[in-house]
Amino acid sequence: MLKELVLKNRSYRRFDQTKPISKDELLGFIDLARNSASGRNLQTLRYFISFDSETNSKIYPTLSWAGYLKDWDGPVEGERPSGYIVMVEDVLVGKNLVHDQGIAAQTILLAAVEKGYGGCMIYTVKRREISEILELPSNLEVVLVLALGVPIEKVVIEPLPQSGDIKYWRDENHVHHVPKRSLKDIIINF
Repeated sequence: MLKELVLKNRSYRRFDQTKPISKDELLGFIDLARNSASGRNLQTLRYFISFDSETNSKIYPTLSWAGYLKDWDGPVEGERPSGYIVMVEDVLVGKNLVHDQGIAAQTILLAAVEKGYGGCMIYTVKRREISEILELPSNLEVVLVLALGVPIEKVVIEPLPQSGDIKYWRDENHVHHVPKRSLKDIIINF
């Protein structure tokens, strides 16, 4: 079951915007992350949730969507996320605990996939702008944003090409292709 969830958990960037995600669902995802491991058990992460169109429309322009897709500015209206989780770090408690950020984000995304959603972890965000929009206090620094919704795109894993190019791409049918290294390539003592 975990293998199925991991393989379904791709970086989705196009969603059915008409299908909402509820506050309770977002809280449930965060509750799982809250119960996950935390370095030194500091628990520095905090979360701002958005599930209404007004707040979502304020968050959307602060995000960069797909660095390798140079001719794509992100999802169009109707294909945007139904919800966001803005992950922040309380710097009064601790700072730069990137392992906690990864654990929490992956936990949330796996929980979302289990419920029929998909998401994208977005690190390239306009941090100062989003902090102002959300009126975050200065001790809460934006780490990343999780965009969530019901995916409408197909994402497939491809073997890494001979060239070693790791850049993802979209084909003429808008199928998103993601090259991955083989198990043999990443095990040192295979």
